[in-house]
Order: sequence, then C-alpha cells, then structure tokens
Amino acid sequence: MKKLFDSIFGQKTEQNLDIPTKPLPQETTQVTPKKSHLEPPQLIVGCAQSVGRQRDHNEDALFTLTTTLTSDYGNVPFGLYIVADGMGGHQHGEVASGIAIRVVAGMVVRKLYTTLLSLKHSPPEQSLLEIMQEGVLEAHRTITRQVPGGGTTMTAVLILGNQMTVAHVGDSRAYTISQNDAMTVLTRDHSLVKRLVELGRITTDEAAIHPQKNVLYRALGQGEPFDPDLNTTQLPDSGYILLCSDGLWGAVPDEDIHRLVLDAQNPEDACMKLVDAANEAGGPDNITAILVRLPG
Repeated sequence: MKKLFDSIFGQKTEQNLDIPTKPLPQETTQVTPKKSHLEPPQLIVGCAQSVGRQRDHNEDALFTLTTTLTSDYGNVPFGLYIVADGMGGHQHGEVASGIAIRVVAGMVVRKLYTTLLSLKHSPPEQSLLEIMQEGVLEAHRTITRQVPGGGTTMTAVLILGNQMTVAHVGDSRAYTISQNDAMTVLTRDHSLVKRLVELGRITTDEAAIHPQKNVLYRALGQGEPFDPDLNTTQLPDSGYILLCSDGLWGAVPDEDIHRLVLDAQNPEDACMKLVDAANEAGGPDNITAILVRLPG
C-alpha cells in the first residue's frame, strides 16, 4: 500500500488544457468547533443547495464523497467533490448536470477509489489528472449523445493525501479560503464577459452588469473541440476549499463569503449561511455550495 501511495503522491504533473435552507433543530446537529484538532487528520465537509427565488426548478447537481483511511501504512484522506450547473432549458439542464456528476464520480470510484481499498497493493495505471480527464471527457460525450441541446458547467476537486486535482469547465468555481488571506479562485470562468475582461475590452465592474454575463464559450455537452482545464497541485496545509455555482458567487461578494465561512461553527453551518445570503441578495439563480475543511 505504501508503494501505491508513493506512486500517487510522487506525481507532480500539472497540465492546463486550455428555496432558502432551514437548519436542523439544534438537538439533531453535531457542532464541530472550527479550531478543534482531530485525530486522525481528516476532511470535514458540508453542503447546501437552493432553487433560489427567481427560478421554478433546480438545474444544479452536487456530489460529495469523503473517506479517511488510517492503518499501519499511515493516514490518507480522500475526497471527491463536484458541482455542476445545467443549462439548456427545463429537463435538459438538470439531466446534463446529473449525468456529469455520475459519470465523473463513477470513473474516479472505479479507477482510483476501489484501488485504494484493494488488498493487492497495486498502483493505479493512470495518474490522478489522467483519471479526472478521462471522466470529464466521457461525461462530455455522454451528454452530447443523450441530451442534445443540453449542457452543464462542472467543477470537481479530487483530494488524495497531500495532493489536489481540479477539473473545470464553465463558470462554476473552486476557491481556497484561509484564516488570514482573502479567497483565492482556483478556476477560470469560461464565459464571454470573463474573456472580454482578460482582453481588456471591459472592466470587472462592467462585466458584473453585462447583458451577456451568463453566456459560456465552453461547457460539457456544448461544442467541439472540447478543452477542459485540469491541474494537479499540492493540497494547502490548512483552511478550506469551496466549490459553488454562480448562483452563489454571482450574488454574494467575495468578502462576505470569506467572512461567513470563517464565522461559521462548521462547514455545514457555513454552507447554509452562504445559501441564505444568496437568497437574501435576490436569489436570481440556483445556488449550490460545498465546503471542505482541510486537515491542517
């Protein structure tokens, strides 16, 4: 098993391919203090979702899988987190986002997760990045075939030990959040207005009110050639990873998101407060948030 883990952790490959929520009653929730030290070190996860206040159905989808494997070979946190925001009208969008999370999660479970639990101690044939890439490409092909006219964004984070692989298409986002620093976005929006900002044609303030701010030039199930963004990096020593759809980041300023995360009792509480904040800001779109507290 140690050989297996070493073979994965030794990979330094990096590749760029271009309804408000209601908290449960207090007696039914288990509050984990933010600063508590857990043994073994582990990923603590919360998630929340809302249709918003201006949509009549939900086209967002999410997936979380968190495991801690601790044995005589050491401690190996594992996490897979996916947010997908469907498009293409009623049915098409929600079907596309559902396909995206199932196909990518299925690929990771088959090719990596089951290998970690195997007694054969044989390393996976592909790197983390290659497994994620294959899953995203298969999701794109499946959506194109089964949901003509439909599409979806997708942002996925795979954590294994001290490595993190991010796969991204569209304008859902992944951030790192620390106690001291401002949020850092890990993904690049594949939207028309973001591209115009990058080219210096419009300002960030102009992009926020641009009539085509929701137009994407890259999405699962939409267009060829298909070119997702993928990269593998070192996992931050501490802090949080936030995945969300544009229903959150497009309605709540970064500084408010940062404050709500750090002030919350735990990731579940933070996600409920984030979704509530987006709805209080008008809830113009479906809202999805996944928050992962890192082991450090």
